[in-house]
Amino acid sequence: MNIGAVSKLTGLSSKSIRLYEEKGVISPPSRSDAGYREYHDQHIQELNLVSRAKNAGFSLQECKEFVQLAQNPKRTSRTVKQKAQQKLNEVEVKISQLQEIQKQLTSWINACPGDEGSQCPIIEDLTK
Repeated sequence: MNIGAVSKLTGLSSKSIRLYEEKGVISPPSRSDAGYREYHDQHIQELNLVSRAKNAGFSLQECKEFVQLAQNPKRTSRTVKQKAQQKLNEVEVKISQLQEIQKQLTSWINACPGDEGSQCPIIEDLTK
């Protein structure tokens, strides 16, 4: 099938599909006599995996590793679980950092009168 059909099936843009091919994230498609890419069911599975993994916060390199794991019949679920646990740990750290930012912004907003005066606790705190 051609890249347009693959794009429709996966919800990914043709540009993204070509990028994943170029970066070696998915297996390379075969080429027709005219030089067009020819995709197969394996590519659809790989692209769906990449799309779902990216939506879960995994990097392109991590997506590539998942594709390789999916193709490896000797993979262990322990390895896959460790990768997911590591990503969860990273997400939890980011959430904590964002909560700290939220607290700071809330504090500033609550302290600032937001009126026509020039006195601003936000600027004062930022320039300490």
